[in-house]
Amino acid sequence: MTRRLLRPLELDDVDELTALIVASREHLTPFEPARHESWFTVAGQRAVVRAALEEQEAGRMLARVSVDDDGAITGRFNLNSIVRGAAQTGHLGYWVGVTHIGRGIATRAVGEMCAEAFGDLGLHSVQAGTLVDNRASQKVLERNGFERIGLAPRHISINGRWQDHILFQRLAPEGG
Repeated sequence: MTRRLLRPLELDDVDELTALIVASREHLTPFEPARHESWFTVAGQRAVVRAALEEQEAGRMLARVSVDDDGAITGRFNLNSIVRGAAQTGHLGYWVGVTHIGRGIATRAVGEMCAEAFGDLGLHSVQAGTLVDNRASQKVLERNGFERIGLAPRHISINGRWQDHILFQRLAPEGG
């Protein structure tokens, strides 16, 4: 059996996550919302992680980190805005540290997130969006069975500008 790439996010991850975020800042900036300087500090990440864990405890989020064979954190993967009721869906977000890109981490981890979403969480769909020119992320989603469902003009503020996003969706397997 293949080793799981993802594990639950923990408050003890803050120092390591902060170091990875700072090291990856230049790479991530074009793909992320504009961040206040506090985001890139241990205190800022402690607040982010605490909020994620509270959302997870409330059933509105699934927060994970990807780790290498030595247990070092390589990225963050979240299923955000989980909606129950008639929708049974969540929105996937993720990033991989700059020194870890191009190794298949995102592709494999997105697969694990979907397995958990459709398995333990019992969701009907997982949605994701990418910037129009983010082919790498689009390929990750496509490799995991996501289908393009449309273009959302000026959908999310990324790097200080409202930018178009291509929206993707993956449905749970029939009978699942």
